[in-house]
Amino acid sequence: MNKNPLISIISPSYNSAPYIKLTINSIIAQSYRNWELIVVDDYSNDDTVEILKELSGIDTRIKYFLNKRNQGAAVSRNRGLEESNGRFIAFLDSDDLWYPTKLEVQLSFMIKNDCPISFTSYELIDEKGKSLNKIIPVVRSINYTGYLKNTIIGMSTSMIDTKLVGKKFRFVNIRTRQDTYLWITLLKTGIKAYGIPEILTKYRVRSNSISANKISAAKRVWHLYYKLEKLGILKSSYYFTFYIYNALKKRI
Repeated sequence: MNKNPLISIISPSYNSAPYIKLTINSIIAQSYRNWELIVVDDYSNDDTVEILKELSGIDTRIKYFLNKRNQGAAVSRNRGLEESNGRFIAFLDSDDLWYPTKLEVQLSFMIKNDCPISFTSYELIDEKGKSLNKIIPVVRSINYTGYLKNTIIGMSTSMIDTKLVGKKFRFVNIRTRQDTYLWITLLKTGIKAYGIPEILTKYRVRSNSISANKISAAKRVWHLYYKLEKLGILKSSYYFTFYIYNALKKRI
């Protein structure tokens, strides 16, 4: 096996000019060097594309693609998957940050444990990058039913081994929570995701993000359970109750 496999990092962007340079610099600073960054911009109307042009000219590992119209994060992430070349796939939203050893620690864990999907603990920061003194810890492992109760996998903390999971997975084209439904779909096949307790990611909490409204977020999760996953009213209610409980725990 290649001891230094290529990691493809997929990052959707949209009007990310205030943050994306910091995000990409956190990738450039990684102790693990064999990566490619694939940014798919979703028709930004700020300076995001100019920043991408600048950084890709400095580091050839950075590639960017442009959507011809605004289509949402699912379409952008799927384009990134289509353009990826690595055995391992990592995701990083264009306003989040990684600690310098994130890829090295996570890759080592996955190879050592023959792990199909992994995710890490993360800390919350505000729009200015200041710590909110809140850590979201992981569980050791989680399966399909466990994830329905506790949607704990942070997108920007995750990594997938396509040798074990396959390369055909894609995001469902819904406006938000497409990441949640991806994990539901993959875990439903019988595989597990494994948690790495180290804090390796900083998740930026933004007041104007689609996911910021907690009531709307809860409604979207219910839609996933009842409409997309077709669990029925009783099972949907059962898992949704656990989801609400665990979501509230994250805020305490």
